[in-house]
Amino acid sequence: MVVMIRSLKSKAKSVQSKKRSRTKARLISSSTVYRGPVFCVTTDDVQEPGGVRVRRDIIHHTGSVVILAVDGAGSTARVLMERQYRHAAKDYLWELPAGRIDPGEKPLPAAKRELLEETGYTATKWRRILYFYASPGFVAETMSVYLATGLRSGKAQPEDDEVIQMRRVPLSTALRMVLRGTIRDAKTISSVLWLDHQSRAKKGSAKVL
Repeated sequence: MVVMIRSLKSKAKSVQSKKRSRTKARLISSSTVYRGPVFCVTTDDVQEPGGVRVRRDIIHHTGSVVILAVDGAGSTARVLMERQYRHAAKDYLWELPAGRIDPGEKPLPAAKRELLEETGYTATKWRRILYFYASPGFVAETMSVYLATGLRSGKAQPEDDEVIQMRRVPLSTALRMVLRGTIRDAKTISSVLWLDHQSRAKKGSAKVL
């Protein structure tokens, strides 16, 4: 009998939990406190699905694209990377080419544009491999990571404020840079780890075959 009661309570809690997960947040009020050329900030009064009413300050952004441009395959793969100064980090960072999606622009054309502008490279094959939020606690920015292969070099067309050092890094070196903390950019870390995983998975399949 006790077991049945506990089981019923557990099921009831599970049903309530599922209901809460399906419940949408209710926006009570929202005011724009800052609007700039790249993003805007709103202060929202919101009742979240759990029933809690809170104030949330949110950075709104049109989204970004990240380009994992790879030359070669397997152990010979080289990743196109950039080194540039980032004032928010107060340091130079190694990163993948990336940029903002302009209003009304689709992610793939934005990725092709950013790769050409920042590096001068174009690619014959494109595939979206990752899609995530940069920092969902207070930033509404999404990031779409595209794998670009079949690279062709050309002339870069950087913006006036972009001073970029470019380098093609072997995947093994890029992985060591991630694990040693030399690469500290989240989008680059996740993309390099993805590529390393894919490379190892292909090697494993080849051994099985």
